[in-house]
Amino acid sequence: MIFTGLNHLAFITPNMEKTIRFYRDLLEMDLVSGVGHPGFRHYFFKCGEGSVAFFEYDEAKPMKYEKFHGAPTSEPIGFDHVSFTVESREALFGLRDKLLAAKIEVSEAIDHGTLWSIYFFDPCNNLPLEASWNCLEIIETPAIVESKPLKVALEGSKPQPGQWPSVSAPTKPTEMVAKPGNGFGMRNEFLQRGLAKKIE
Repeated sequence: MIFTGLNHLAFITPNMEKTIRFYRDLLEMDLVSGVGHPGFRHYFFKCGEGSVAFFEYDEAKPMKYEKFHGAPTSEPIGFDHVSFTVESREALFGLRDKLLAAKIEVSEAIDHGTLWSIYFFDPCNNLPLEASWNCLEIIETPAIVESKPLKVALEGSKPQPGQWPSVSAPTKPTEMVAKPGNGFGMRNEFLQRGLAKKIE
């Protein structure tokens, strides 16, 4: 497998301060790192093995999102919601209690068969969020329970060979370079201040 996990989900916020208050202080995701310069910020919050990230810039506006999580829509959108895993039923209801105490609207717990979920919105950025407790452990994949499953799904959970062209000209090690991005100029400062270490 190429991927070792989800590195980060990146969203946009018009207010990083309120975003930090919600994700770090209410949802208890550690604030891991951030870079910025006048008119721009990019901050990361720890979520399991990956991160939830936000860009803040002068023109940013909250999402205009009228659709509830999972509800069908004819609107041309490619995003529905983000679900965070919690470790237990008690953690799920503990989070729900925290959200209610903070006067944030949150659904009742919903049993989806393999998991229980609660649904709420990020109050600063209007992102549709879900917290899920896995009440079943999937032990055979793909675990498809459907009246008319797609043939392609029944081929198995592993990549099927021959579906895409093979690489004919792989990138040479000498060509493995990257263009400088927004945080590139801050790398040395991260290292000099002992905030990070190089990965060789």
